[in-house]
Amino acid sequence: MSDFTMDADHPGLAMDRGVQGVLGAALDRSEGALKVSGAAHYGYEHLVEGEVAYGYLITAPAAKGKVTGIDTDAARALPDVLDIIVDDPRIPRQAAAFGPAHTGNDEIDHWDQVVGVAVATSFEAARAAAKAVRVHVAIEPGHFDTMADIDKASGPPKDSRLQDIAKGDIEAAMAQAAVTIDQIYTTPNHVHAAMEPHASVAIWNGDSLTLHSSLQILKVARQVLAKSLGVADDKVRILSPYIGGGFGGKMLGPDAVLAAIAAQKLGRPVKIAMARRQLFHNVYRRTDTHQRIRLAATEEGKLLAVGHDSVISQGPDGGFMEPVALGSISLYEAPVRHFSHKVVTLDMVMAGAVRAPGEAVGTLALETAMDEMAEALGRDPIDFRKLNEPKVDPMTGAPFSTRGLVACLDRGAEAFGWAKRSAQPGQVREGEWLIGMGVSAAVRINLLVDSEARVTLSPDGRARIETDMTDIGTGSYTILAQIAGEALGLPMERIDVILGDTDLPPGAGSGGSFGAASAGSSVALACEDIVATLAERMGAKAQDMTLKDGHAVAGNRRVPLAELVGDAPLVAMGKISQGSNARTFSQAAHGAQFAEVAVNAVTGEVRVRRMLGVFEAGRILNAKLARSQAIGGMIWGIGYALMEEAVLDQRHGQFVNHDLGEYHVPSHADVPPLDVLFLEEIDTHANPIGVKGLGELSISGAGAAVTNAIYNACGVRVRDFPLTLDKIVFGLPEM
Repeated sequence: MSDFTMDADHPGLAMDRGVQGVLGAALDRSEGALKVSGAAHYGYEHLVEGEVAYGYLITAPAAKGKVTGIDTDAARALPDVLDIIVDDPRIPRQAAAFGPAHTGNDEIDHWDQVVGVAVATSFEAARAAAKAVRVHVAIEPGHFDTMADIDKASGPPKDSRLQDIAKGDIEAAMAQAAVTIDQIYTTPNHVHAAMEPHASVAIWNGDSLTLHSSLQILKVARQVLAKSLGVADDKVRILSPYIGGGFGGKMLGPDAVLAAIAAQKLGRPVKIAMARRQLFHNVYRRTDTHQRIRLAATEEGKLLAVGHDSVISQGPDGGFMEPVALGSISLYEAPVRHFSHKVVTLDMVMAGAVRAPGEAVGTLALETAMDEMAEALGRDPIDFRKLNEPKVDPMTGAPFSTRGLVACLDRGAEAFGWAKRSAQPGQVREGEWLIGMGVSAAVRINLLVDSEARVTLSPDGRARIETDMTDIGTGSYTILAQIAGEALGLPMERIDVILGDTDLPPGAGSGGSFGAASAGSSVALACEDIVATLAERMGAKAQDMTLKDGHAVAGNRRVPLAELVGDAPLVAMGKISQGSNARTFSQAAHGAQFAEVAVNAVTGEVRVRRMLGVFEAGRILNAKLARSQAIGGMIWGIGYALMEEAVLDQRHGQFVNHDLGEYHVPSHADVPPLDVLFLEEIDTHANPIGVKGLGELSISGAGAAVTNAIYNACGVRVRDFPLTLDKIVFGLPEM
């Protein structure tokens, strides 16, 4: 077993010496045909033997109060109803996430809180029964406004990824600097909008549970589900081979726990799919943010101080804190630095991780402020950022593992035609459309988590990869096969990848942009052991042996792998864990985002005309999949800049636009041609395979590039996101 702790730069791997030519290639996703043909069964689609029951969540029509009674008589009298479960003490109040949720249904602490489940012989009957249940609540006044309760705010929880940081006196720096920016930027609540709903199928066999679901990190979900049900971990098996979008929200929802409870009580399989409207209040949201950005600079443009102070919200059960300033801490050089977070508890569903927690919303504010500061200084926004490029981490003094921000800015400026941009807003017009360009830096911290994988090379010359790693549409099946194919010298069609099953070795799971680095490293390390055995049987050193097309070549001999394997398969385990490199080096992926927009000078309508993202994210494992990830992130950025907002009714604590008809996300008509460039640099300090996270990096900065372009087009600066046309139209220049 290769058990590797990332404590130092690593020697070359077999995949680095490989000549198969699959690593990095722009290959199609190996499971793509299954998905588009309908042959890939998602969690709710699992085919179950025997009679299946269907559940529908029962929720409360209030945001705060005590339950005085639950009337189930009318529901129980409906045809095909099997049970109405409202009295089980294990009923979860909301998403369990990384630990069991608070249970019970005697108190309500957020709108639409789950209080039980109706179970029937059909989905329609279960839905009708759930809606027939009457939940009586003695309503109490709720708190739904973050800034209204600022006096009750607390600091970051002790276990938060980011604590408050102060270096130097920012008040003094702001008072003494030649040029300063001190502005408030706000972002609204965001919700997960994955195409596939949260859904589960629970099947008990004696005292053992099998759950088919849509979950991102299975080893954690298994532990949480077992604890929620009061059973041992080894009594729970979770299968999640395909996931229709995760983004941080597919951890463990009430659908999974209640399906297990209902199936256990009824003695038959139970399926539960949460309705789209239920997702808005029972799967954690991204908090609203209120960000104060302070920048102080010399007349020449050198930053003297950077301050990023945020007020965010959380629900009564939540322990997660949105690390808003996570990307800001080490992005620019400045001797004085101040980063803080205040957390206000509201009577709302808890806040949690939504794709790129911290950087996605933090860069909206910081990179807008950097644009404002560049204008105040009379400097080009790119030159201003380059002027304040640090040589080492400005917070810790640690060297960067790699850092390509300046290279991304330069390459992007050339490719995008930045030299044609007018520095003065409102100068480029096409009819009634005002045209502008904007730029933003992108950053995402790099993470490595524990991950294991088993690789088997069989006597017939096929390889099999097994890990409970998941694929949320990012291409895990494909890139893991590419890593093994390059290391073992096998074409893709001779590699089988089995994922999403807790009976397999515990992988990293999908989240935090750490999946490829962690799961990929464990696969690469398992292959190392197999290659070492093959080399020994060839009578050669591993570095002197070439593996290609199912053959080993060394010392003028070419031997089929099947012959070297013999009668018994070669089985190896690879395990990766974080080591001292995480502390020795400052690790992050970087990029530069460019946008061109048109703003209608009459209506304020914004059309994004083109975008370019240039990214440095270590080794690119698959050029096509990486590009797809980057494009997806940039589209999220467009949404955050222009439309995405969960609108809260402050009277009742309810999101009023709780469906995809009114919670607007970018559609085809909103998205222009997007271009992506990668500046590949293998980061051997980060992990054995030299990759960095990409999916969340490409969200970072994308929104700010759009809003900076809007200002350049029409001279209207909006600091309250999203920039809907009503916030733009009244500031437009006269025609």
